Amino acid sequence: ALAYFGVLNPGRFLPNSCTISPGISCEDFVVAEGPAAGNDGTTRLTLRNGMGDDLTSVTVGVLEPDTGGTVCVLSCISGCTGPGLNAMPDGELTTWQNTTCLDAEVGTTGSKFKADLEFNFTGVGGLNHTRTGSVTTQVE
Repeated sequence: ALAYFGVLNPGRFLPNSCTISPGISCEDFVVAEGPAAGNDGTTRLTLRNGMGDDLTSVTVGVLEPDTGGTVCVLSCISGCTGPGLNAMPDGELTTWQNTTCLDAEVGTTGSKFKADLEFNFTGVGGLNHTRTGSVTTQVE
């Protein structure tokens, strides 16, 4: 009976975490239940650039937990600069969000959610870089 009701499911006890790569810190994060449940499905990450230089052409993607394919790309809604508002100034906080991307992958409110993240950017020397990370949190 305990296994049937999920009491023995170790996934329920995973701590909330968000990591990307040394130099890019995930300061805050939220994943909310999607439109199928009547909510907005917000996925939001607040990131700090600690790489020592401004980063340009930044994209933040959430990968599908099973296949690793990109489910959605988050858009910068705060703190970004540049013509496409996709540059992260050194030392600054930026907030990245998508309000509809994870409806099928997110469980119900209170369940645990885990997905990989893909962080792409162009460095000061003009070279493109990709870093990966993950987010584990309780669905709100």
